[in-house]
Amino acid sequence: MAGNTFGTLYRVTTFGESHGAGLGAVIDGCPAGVPLTEADIQPFLDRRAPGMSAFATQRRESDRCRILSGVFGGRTTGTPVMVLIENTDQRPRDYDAVRDIYRPGHADLGYDMKYGFRDHRGGGRSSGRETAGRVIGGAVAAKILAEFGIQVHAFTESVGPVRISPERFELSECAGNPLCMPDREAAERAAAYLKDLAEKGDSSGGLIGCLVTGVPAGLGEPVFDKLDAEIAKAVMSIGAVKGIGFGAGFRAAEMTGSEDNDPFRMADDAGGGHRIIKTKNDAGGILGGISDGTEIRFSVAVKATPSISRPQKTVTRDGQETEVTVRGRHDPVIMPRAAVVVECMTAAVLLDMLMRNAVCAMDRLKRAYGR
Repeated sequence: MAGNTFGTLYRVTTFGESHGAGLGAVIDGCPAGVPLTEADIQPFLDRRAPGMSAFATQRRESDRCRILSGVFGGRTTGTPVMVLIENTDQRPRDYDAVRDIYRPGHADLGYDMKYGFRDHRGGGRSSGRETAGRVIGGAVAAKILAEFGIQVHAFTESVGPVRISPERFELSECAGNPLCMPDREAAERAAAYLKDLAEKGDSSGGLIGCLVTGVPAGLGEPVFDKLDAEIAKAVMSIGAVKGIGFGAGFRAAEMTGSEDNDPFRMADDAGGGHRIIKTKNDAGGILGGISDGTEIRFSVAVKATPSISRPQKTVTRDGQETEVTVRGRHDPVIMPRAAVVVECMTAAVLLDMLMRNAVCAMDRLKRAYGR
């Protein structure tokens, strides 16, 4: 199986299966000298971990990480950083009933058609549990980005028809409710909506929003490796994601040029000088594939959890039509746990682009070597 590595200079390879012995990540290209311990990574994994609320799978995994290589004396050495999480609450027997059945909405059919067999124990590599390795790579990237004043914040923007209000938006609210919504009132309405769905054996999709502050102008390669294209690829590689829109997103298709364009103007900065700013941000902080120095923002469409307890029509591996009711421990909604995955994938892309930018011009290359 190819395609388990992402990044150009900062490269992350994830490994492991949902019900295997463990999973994790190998980070290649992490600069030497970064202070790093498990305590830097664990808070990110805790946000993604199962069993933390009524709206998450009740699989009980602590997701405690161990750094196995690439760190000496509390600092990265410049060699590959390998981080492992051991699976401790596997229940593969929960999936015996679907060993030869293709579950609707899952990757079962595609894996079988491609490889001739599949890991039916929770989906193997196609399981949402694979994202723990992505979180490891992004957590390390986020620590480095913080040195440059760059912060990435992802949150639940909507659950089904319940959407947050811009007037009530407060990022600090995310930590105060299990749905990771920056709007307390919307979180309460979304919780009631999900409770009703759960009683019917169903699940919900929604939107994840992401805001990035502190990004300097000039990140991104202007043709095939545009910053928004790289973020889109990274985020779209998350299993449940079905779409992404920057700034005005799909609303831009209904806007005129005069409505969509972000006017520029001059403003005073704190140091007594002047800087270029925009009067609005429908571009989402990226123009021509390059960051423009304003806040980067985008929304991600996430499909409903396909593992539901309602009967669904399907077929068996030998072509017999049948009906399946998926058993086991599954999330009724993905966005609260997936938000940190979106955040971490974005952080990894930004760090990669920051490192690539360091050698994009001769003067920068000369500065690196004191010339």
